[in-house]
Amino acid sequence: MKKNLIEGVDFYYNEQGYMVLTAQYHLERGYCCGNGCRHCPFEYVNVPEPRKSQLIIQHKQDGTTQKKQ
Repeated sequence: MKKNLIEGVDFYYNEQGYMVLTAQYHLERGYCCGNGCRHCPFEYVNVPEPRKSQLIIQHKQDGTTQKKQ
């Protein structure tokens, strides 16, 4: 079953006009897709190295990664 996405809950648009999925959306989906999403709550478990390490460092610095609840 496909869910209708709700702006401000499941996604928002960044300054460049791209849709950015929220941590809430990812938590509901239930797994890391491996694409290096900005708000991945799964610590990029499926992102290949070296990108995974780069993302973890970057998002710890700017505070965009949220821990899995």
